Amino acid sequence: MLRWTVIFLVVAIIAAIFGFGGIAAGAAGIAKVLFFIFIVLFLLSLIGGRKTVD
Repeated sequence: MLRWTVIFLVVAIIAAIFGFGGIAAGAAGIAKVLFFIFIVLFLLSLIGGRKTVD
C-alpha cells in the first residue's frame, strides 16, 4: 500500500510541474488517504502482532 502512495505522490508532483492543477490535487488527495490507511493498518499489525500464546 505504501508503494501506491508513493506512485500517486509522484504522479501529483509531475502533474503539478506540467501545470495540471486538478489532476495534481486529485492524485495528492488519493496519496494522502492511502498513506493514512497504511499507517492505521501498520499500527493494527503492531498491536496484533504483540499477542503471545502460552
